[in-house]
Amino acid sequence: MSTDADDPARRWTGGSTTDDDPPASGAPSSPRARFWRRFRRQRPGLAAAVFLLALTGIAVLAPLLAPLDPDEQNLRDVLAGPGASGHLLGTDQFGRDVLSRLLVAGRISLLAAVQATGVAVLLGVPLGLVGAYLGGRFDRWVVRISDAFMSFPPLILAVAIVAARGPGLGNAMFAVGLVTAPRLLRLVRSAVLSVREETYIEAARSIGTPSGHIIRRHVLPNVLSPLLVQLSLVAAFAMLAEATLSFLGLGVVAPQASWGSMLQEGARFLSLAPHLVVLPGIAIAAAVLALNVLGDGLRDSLGREIRSGQ
Repeated sequence: MSTDADDPARRWTGGSTTDDDPPASGAPSSPRARFWRRFRRQRPGLAAAVFLLALTGIAVLAPLLAPLDPDEQNLRDVLAGPGASGHLLGTDQFGRDVLSRLLVAGRISLLAAVQATGVAVLLGVPLGLVGAYLGGRFDRWVVRISDAFMSFPPLILAVAIVAARGPGLGNAMFAVGLVTAPRLLRLVRSAVLSVREETYIEAARSIGTPSGHIIRRHVLPNVLSPLLVQLSLVAAFAMLAEATLSFLGLGVVAPQASWGSMLQEGARFLSLAPHLVVLPGIAIAAAVLALNVLGDGLRDSLGREIRSGQ
């Protein structure tokens, strides 16, 4: 009599045969191939990834796709509604084409999210890796400093940093990256602590492998899965934070425009031209929602890989 334990296909999926089964040829599939099979079945996550890729492409090509100069003023067509005077999405208080400004502003908003996420990764990931792996006094100081940063509300701390350094997109995104870095640090540190005592790590240490090589070749790959999921959430928070700081006048500086600064400018004319607030608001909401849905899809696709230890 055969049991589930004797059936290789059932051992692979924990007792049920699904699309995660190995290829029919019997050759083991790579972790990357398993991930793509699982992610393709995550329809919302896949749709979010396609949407974000399309949004990135539009942002890159924004100067070519914009029907008009986004900074060109036409005071005869001030606050025109969508479709009026040949403007598909209307005009703002200076008669500038809203569609053109939305396209160009999206480029700034996406770039801001990338900048803040990059700062968070550069500050949080190396400190979390090295501190958790080496332990001792260095790790204790890293944890204390991250706890001090996390004790403040993120946006309040970002506002304080921008106020000290001065307004501007670069300063704003540095502040957002700085306040989100401790969260990446704690995530990476937790993952490293669970990996540090594995047998293969001890074996590498016992044969005199340098710590830097162990961290780079053995520890970091095991941290990447939860880190990738968290990065999508950090990017979503960074986009919201940029919109908030720009709305408060601490982000981009005119004539530069982001979706957040468009909200700030349009809020004064909400009763006369609601499209000036609704359109950038929809753009921000769609991008943030897509990043969160992508994070959920990555978590579900990578989670089984992590839990099964494959």
